[in-house]
Amino acid sequence: MNYQNFFQNRPTTEIAQDLLGRTLTYENNGEILGGLIVETEAYLGPKDYAAHSYNGRRSPANEGLYCPGGYLYIYAQRQYFFFDIATQEKDNPEGVLIRAIEPTLGIKTMIKNRSGKTGFLLTNGPAKMMQAFGVTSRKWDLHPIEKTPFSVDLTTKKAIKEIASGPRIGVRQDNDWSKRPLRFYVAGNPYVSDMKKKNIQENNGWVLTK
Repeated sequence: MNYQNFFQNRPTTEIAQDLLGRTLTYENNGEILGGLIVETEAYLGPKDYAAHSYNGRRSPANEGLYCPGGYLYIYAQRQYFFFDIATQEKDNPEGVLIRAIEPTLGIKTMIKNRSGKTGFLLTNGPAKMMQAFGVTSRKWDLHPIEKTPFSVDLTTKKAIKEIASGPRIGVRQDNDWSKRPLRFYVAGNPYVSDMKKKNIQENNGWVLTK
């Protein structure tokens, strides 16, 4: 399966769930950093009050959402950067925010990039993940993912015991969209944002393999 097939021709909510258990990587100065995607959020275009494209908003800042599925939408809030992937055909501005990964590759470098943060705090949030990768600009915004240092492995996927869903984090508007279960995550995985210790599962929510 190629990126275009994966990130188009099906609902964004389905894509957001299918990304769970796949490996996201970033090449930083010749070293591969990354881990298993454990948390995503779906944003459903002009009708979605929380989407950057709500009500058809369009500007150079959010043009990445209007690109064809598989293009990157990297945006900044203050000094922090966030990683989205467009998920529909051109000019249909839906996308998925990658919120968290369970680190598996280049962990020492990611700890250094996070100023010594270790354990769950290393990558349990979208800005933390980008800091761990060493991303400090929007350089790869508006690019197809295959032409950037980022990669999502579409050939393999770690088996998940349960995919859970809930309201997106940081969406505080007093409307129905703030409550919709458009955040998807590996139930019981400690790298998921705001995961309570009591809810952490054996093997981090992955299916045990022999």
